[in-house]
Amino acid sequence: MPDMDDVKQSKQYHTDIPQKAEQFFLKGSDSLEWGMKNRLARIFNAKSGRTVMLAVDHGYFQGPTTGLERIDLDILPLVPYADTLMLTRGVLRSIVPPSMTTPMVVRASGGISMISKELSNEEIAVDIEDAIRMNACALAIQVYIGAEYEKQSILNMTRMVDMGTRYGIPVLAVTAVGRDMVRDARYFRLATRICAELGAHYVKTYYVAEEFETVCASCPVPIVMAGGKKLPELDALTMAYNAVQQGASGVDMGRNIFQSEAPVAMIQAVGAVVHSNETPEKALDLYNTLKNES
Repeated sequence: MPDMDDVKQSKQYHTDIPQKAEQFFLKGSDSLEWGMKNRLARIFNAKSGRTVMLAVDHGYFQGPTTGLERIDLDILPLVPYADTLMLTRGVLRSIVPPSMTTPMVVRASGGISMISKELSNEEIAVDIEDAIRMNACALAIQVYIGAEYEKQSILNMTRMVDMGTRYGIPVLAVTAVGRDMVRDARYFRLATRICAELGAHYVKTYYVAEEFETVCASCPVPIVMAGGKKLPELDALTMAYNAVQQGASGVDMGRNIFQSEAPVAMIQAVGAVVHSNETPEKALDLYNTLKNES
């Protein structure tokens, strides 16, 4: 039966307490729609405001990269320790169990291989309807600022932003650096700002030792640090620590995790640095402890 006003006398309207609207925890994202923010809140941990993304999409232009020869054997055991997995739709459909609830960020650009003369010659390679079918939490697009196909890659991103906005799917802009391009704070300030100005919901970029905090400060949306080439474990943990302390909203590591001698231990050590502000030295101790226990 409906609760008639003259039947129940214990209603509580709490007229003395104004209704509050919670501000969304991610930088530059408060005005987004509910579905978009909900997807971002699955990618980023609401308590720390950060994410540990596990990048395994290298094969889309590099083929079977070392450590990714058997994703079913080498990568799936790592997924429970990641906040999100960045991968291609082919790997998602063929290897990742549908019962897995970890949010998926799907690589949406492609069209070249590592033997290509010009890596920036990419197109949109995933239809937005397919992204919806895959229940993607975000779509990743490579952006090549300063490269031969700079304009094409930027327009790829803006088209993906328009399509993603229509259906509440965020877009991650990945700032790519060509073989002969400089890697310094001035370049990354330019690249990340362009991506954010043109609609990217968050940006992945490389860490630089000098003035990385200015890269994060000048970008109005969250920045996630790219792991880059394989480093010794302490160096990788130090890079992750410095990045988040200087303003990054997390890391997107691949080779520094799956090419580690103990990948399960390494991803947990990275998580301790990112989410708990653990020092690199203590995180390395954690890595060694977990490594010896395995």
